[in-house]
Amino acid sequence: MMLVGVFGNPVEHSRSPEIHQAFAEQVGLEIEYRKILVPLDEFNKTADAFLNEGALGFNITVPFKSDAFNYCSVRSKEAELAGAVNTIIKLTDGTIKGHNTDGLGLVNDIIKNMRWILEGKRILILGAGGAVQGIIGSLLTECPRHIHIYNRTLSKARALVDSFTSENVLAIDKDGLQSDYDVIISGTSAGLTGNVGDDLPAFIVGPSTKAYDLIYSTSLTPFLRWAKDSGAVECVDGLGMLVEQAAFAFEIWTNKQVVTTNVINKLRDS
Repeated sequence: MMLVGVFGNPVEHSRSPEIHQAFAEQVGLEIEYRKILVPLDEFNKTADAFLNEGALGFNITVPFKSDAFNYCSVRSKEAELAGAVNTIIKLTDGTIKGHNTDGLGLVNDIIKNMRWILEGKRILILGAGGAVQGIIGSLLTECPRHIHIYNRTLSKARALVDSFTSENVLAIDKDGLQSDYDVIISGTSAGLTGNVGDDLPAFIVGPSTKAYDLIYSTSLTPFLRWAKDSGAVECVDGLGMLVEQAAFAFEIWTNKQVVTTNVINKLRDS
């Protein structure tokens, strides 16, 4: 039986166990997937203990993705770009390798499930935190016309942009916002609060604008509600991204690809 899990604080809300159990059933594997509440100052100690117990690896959620990055001796290119790790595997030679599947999961959900086109499109990302840093590299692989990063603190957006070499990623202030973006992605906690419209002009949304919130919810998030009221043609939360990034993690551990559509639908229905 394969032992894996998810590290977080808090972690009780995580839906990762049911997602990975569904994947395991698809491919005929037996797994034990644990939710592990990690004390804020004991990531390395907890990771060592779990891996020494025989775990193949584990997922990492907030607030430990930077701790996980520093814990690994080898990292994937996506993890290096993101400066964060959300999936760890212990290789057969004992090496601890870190991956970041967040951006891959987002792009897979957008391209495969939503059937949106990103090539040549104008993308606006709201926020400049770790969640945003984790998705920019994968979005760039789809060759958008540009990616604008808007954050209330412009210096933070600029610092994020400076970590990428592409000229298509730009930090902008409120005066630099354009009208009718093709895709707007919220990667900020404003997606959880009701004052989104206080900071965003409605003209950034046009009749063909698609809105995506990295947060997943049983109802429209405040950001998606604002986008819909402002005229966005499609509004999608991050549940599909959650499942798709998990599928990449599952493949890292097992070398097996899985079908995600039924899993997404099952979670959505529940």
